[in-house]
Amino acid sequence: MGTPSGELRVRTLVSCFLRCYLVGAAYNTRGLQHVGLAFAMEPGLIALYPDATERDEVFARYLKLYNTHFFWTPLLVGLFLSLEEKIAQGLAPAEMLDNVKTTTAFTLSAIGDTFFSASIMGLWGLSAACLAASGRYGLLLGTAAGLFLAVQIFKAVTFHKGYREGFAVLRRLKRWDLVNLGRRVKLLNAVLLPLFWILARPRGGPGALADAALIGILAAWAATRPSVAREIALLALAGSWIFVRSMWPA
Repeated sequence: MGTPSGELRVRTLVSCFLRCYLVGAAYNTRGLQHVGLAFAMEPGLIALYPDATERDEVFARYLKLYNTHFFWTPLLVGLFLSLEEKIAQGLAPAEMLDNVKTTTAFTLSAIGDTFFSASIMGLWGLSAACLAASGRYGLLLGTAAGLFLAVQIFKAVTFHKGYREGFAVLRRLKRWDLVNLGRRVKLLNAVLLPLFWILARPRGGPGALADAALIGILAAWAATRPSVAREIALLALAGSWIFVRSMWPA
């Protein structure tokens, strides 16, 4: 077994955290993000396992199929480092890591796609479009810079919590209820979509307002009915738009 001297040093943890930004640099169809994960874990594994032969066996655990949403990578790397400390000290079996890595990574990947990609990024895109359409470029630039900084803080904090709290951080994530929160964000996106339409066509007359109302209603319906296929939603939007335009021609 490895002979680690207490917890990992701050310098080692910072190195692991910064490498998380390169998790997709060697993305491939065989293991997806597994090379990037091994690269991010390397400084910690070198510190925990001084014996090179033993360390090669440990690295094999991270060269298997791995993929998750990139916003969650720092949290998972912190969690894996916390678990590797316990494994190196003989406090946990090595088999535990494979179970945690597979289950947690894919679960967080689904949550990340639902909350971050489908909800939060959509909120940012629509908000940016509204600010641009209204000519508020300074506010747009400031918002972009603020959100970029917020994402980096989120990654750093979740990395720290993953390392310090270990499995307890997963209970914290469950309390956040991000899936239901993502649904509420999608409803907000449904409001921003017609707002952008109005801002982009400020003198469009009653026809433009009717278009905006139609878009908002259908967007809210699509956001609250995840079982509806995208094709059906688009056909409903096209059919309704043709009807409305026939009632209020531009």
